[in-house]
Amino acid sequence: MARAEEVNGSGSLDDAPASPREVEIDAADQDTRALNDRLRELLLSGVEKVVIRNVCGQRYIGTRLYTPQHLKMDIEIFGTPGNDLAAFLFGHKITVHGNAQDGVGNTMDAGEVVVHGRSGDVLGFSMRGGEIYVRDGCGYRTALHMKEYEDKRPVLVIGGTAQDFLGEYMAGGIVVLLDLEERGHQANFIGTGMHGGVIYLRGAVDGSQLGSQVGCSPVDPSDRKVLDHYITRFLERLPEVGLSREEIINSPFLRLTPKSKRPYSTLYTY
Repeated sequence: MARAEEVNGSGSLDDAPASPREVEIDAADQDTRALNDRLRELLLSGVEKVVIRNVCGQRYIGTRLYTPQHLKMDIEIFGTPGNDLAAFLFGHKITVHGNAQDGVGNTMDAGEVVVHGRSGDVLGFSMRGGEIYVRDGCGYRTALHMKEYEDKRPVLVIGGTAQDFLGEYMAGGIVVLLDLEERGHQANFIGTGMHGGVIYLRGAVDGSQLGSQVGCSPVDPSDRKVLDHYITRFLERLPEVGLSREEIINSPFLRLTPKSKRPYSTLYTY
């Protein structure tokens, strides 16, 4: 078993604390199952925060942490977590000091993920609640089939840009791409099949890059309030980006929304 170092509420090491608030795990010799078993064990024992070091490709971190009592735990990751980080996440907070692989927030229900780096493909796939903040860019099919559920509205804020098929079949939620390095949005097929939610792009995009189901318009004052709120939250979590809120929020933004809530109705009905 990997060494776990338990820290009491005062921050000093304690050989045998009765109820540790914080635990540190060295994941160098733990596989996916062992690491996730350990996380669930710690959650059920009342631990409030876990710091995991030397993470290298372990998958599903944060997945099996639902409890009927809605126990909550902060997870801080140093390294590169594998696919499906925070899949089915229910209310916990995960911070990654590094890049993340594919499927971050897969079917995420509630909580928060912050990535101090880049995310891979299918970020926010079928996400139905919670918030994800990524400092840099992300891969293909970001926000694929993202949807709203009851009173939940999922949110993705990306500091960079996305690759092709952003918002494919998107059914709800908010996606913000800030392009902080001003490289320009290069993605094609944006919003293909989109029938709900909204995508905000900082800067410009050519109409040829959009799916035929998507309408593009300038943002209005109500959009600016939404952007102000989530850009402020993004900067609170990722202050290292080095730009002020005013620099970002005062930039030109575009709003992408679906032209129809049933873009394919004529294909499946008579």
